[in-house]
Amino acid sequence: MRPRPLSALLLSALTFGACASALVAPPPEASPADAALAPVIPDPSLANGAGAGVYRLDKHHASLVFAADHLGFSNYVGQFTRFDATLTIDPAAPEAATLTATVDPTSLTIPTPPDGFLETLLGPDWLNTSAFPEITFTSTQIRQTGPADAEVTGNLTFLGATVPVSFQARFNGAYPGYPPYDPNARAGFHAAGSLSRSAFGMTYGLPPEGSTMGVGDTVKFWIDAEFTGPPAEAVPT
Repeated sequence: MRPRPLSALLLSALTFGACASALVAPPPEASPADAALAPVIPDPSLANGAGAGVYRLDKHHASLVFAADHLGFSNYVGQFTRFDATLTIDPAAPEAATLTATVDPTSLTIPTPPDGFLETLLGPDWLNTSAFPEITFTSTQIRQTGPADAEVTGNLTFLGATVPVSFQARFNGAYPGYPPYDPNARAGFHAAGSLSRSAFGMTYGLPPEGSTMGVGDTVKFWIDAEFTGPPAEAVPT
């Protein structure tokens, strides 16, 4: 039998999102095949919440991956390896949380690029990093959509244009600290969304209308991130 997804806490995430407190129950026993497909369920002994305060991205436990359609044949995948985020949360008022994030577009990495191709992507037709060396996001609204889920909306500034963008965030778990191994509160998230690159003026390589011969306009992205917060001794238990 396939295990049913179970509720965790809500915390919005960036990355990225908002925060709430609740416990999760362990999943029922599953076959090895089902277990490989099952969502990650936080250890209930650790998912006991984290206190209000400022949480900063743990850059050693974070990834920002994106993909765009290539000729209708595949998703071409890349990632940015240098980015930062700050999340201010209060479990008593999760929808009042705020999130800010920055991305260094020169940190783009792609799998096995042909000679000169990475430089082309950083150039004026695509990311234009010499003119626009930073991508920023500032949340404007965080709306709880489920026990462990939120919709995060904010302003994304990219290539000199600022456009509203929304994405879905799921809170994976949190604890108020685990001294001496982890002296600070910690929370983890998964987020996913999409945006239109042409909305920011990136139109190079778009397919003609009715065709897939080019690079698609829709860019999908996925964020997995852990944030560290107040010191464990400062968090009520």
